[in-house]
Amino acid sequence: MLTKKIHEDWIAVIIAFLTIAVITTGLKPFYGTDVLTKTVSGFIWVAVSLFIAKVLSRSTADYLKLLPALLVVVLITLVAQIAANTSVMKAYGIEVVLFSLIIGLLISNTIGVPAWLKPAIQTELYIKIGLVLLGSTVLFQDIVKAGALGIIQSVAVVFTVWYFSFWLCKKLGLDDEFRMMISSAVSICGVSAAIATAGAIEGDNKKLSHVISLVLIVAIPMMLFMPYIAKWAGMSPAVAGAWLGGTIDTSGAVVAAGTTLGEEALKYATLVKFSQNVLLGLAAFFISLYWSYSKKEANYEKPTPKTIWERFPKFVLGFIIASHFFSFALSPEFVTSIKGSIKEIQTYWFALAFTCIGLETKFTDIFSMERGRPAMAFIIAQVFNIFFTLGISYLVFG
Repeated sequence: MLTKKIHEDWIAVIIAFLTIAVITTGLKPFYGTDVLTKTVSGFIWVAVSLFIAKVLSRSTADYLKLLPALLVVVLITLVAQIAANTSVMKAYGIEVVLFSLIIGLLISNTIGVPAWLKPAIQTELYIKIGLVLLGSTVLFQDIVKAGALGIIQSVAVVFTVWYFSFWLCKKLGLDDEFRMMISSAVSICGVSAAIATAGAIEGDNKKLSHVISLVLIVAIPMMLFMPYIAKWAGMSPAVAGAWLGGTIDTSGAVVAAGTTLGEEALKYATLVKFSQNVLLGLAAFFISLYWSYSKKEANYEKPTPKTIWERFPKFVLGFIIASHFFSFALSPEFVTSIKGSIKEIQTYWFALAFTCIGLETKFTDIFSMERGRPAMAFIIAQVFNIFFTLGISYLVFG
């Protein structure tokens, strides 16, 4: 199992960097502006990528069986993209990943998932490719622009809230995988942090789906009500923006909430949110290192440097290399010119992954898992996050 994980990690890194190479030469994964053209080009791109994955894993024999299943997954994701691009959903900052998850859940819990569709449900590979591409958007120059105050707040919030969440999950009797994923999701940046942590610790997809569902469900009322609370309390734009950016767990929801408070509040909200996002790579690295060292193997009393390297998720290295490459090897002007194309394909891989998570998950699993303790832990940790971040926002920006 460990060998398979290592191999999948390297495949994800290779596909992500081939994607980056193609985009930097001036080509684009998606062509045209109409839905049909973009769907066809997206399907071709993913099909070619999975063919490369099959070649690298030396299992091309079943590739033709994969194509019809892949087409269905792509079409499901297309419906999610159409829903997310409506003016109402854009206004509320609700992203395509939420619709991908919901549609996948509806299919899984109504008509069910046929056996012929399952070859295209490769959640972990899609997630890892997206995460390596995500590294290209975490730039050193942007970290500097985020400023000392944003970094100070983010570091204080991430470390304190993460530790509190981890302690709370332990008190509620949750296992180490849940503890890691919930703590990262609440304290760092929601969905992306949960995905990165799950990949770093080789977490269960059902647990990941559960945490992601909690992140998206809880983010919606926070996005709607927190701006009004900030107005009622008479917070300054800086404090209100920092509070929103430090607590709401999805970037789209942060932008939507910040916009309702004005341009100044939105600036501080995005500054703090981005400051937390740039900590994702560092957090994933240390989580991976901790997990690799602490996880016990039957053949080792204490992990050696070799076994730590074997267990360490290679997609995290891909994330770090992509970040450094875009920060120092390319000109800022060139990075700006291709940023949109990379962001588009990164979001596409994540949307495919969320569709697959939904297809693999039953509603009964979400609401009955661990007798509701993960949901309780997440909500209590998020309440702590709201009050602690409010205090830090007043101290730093007040």
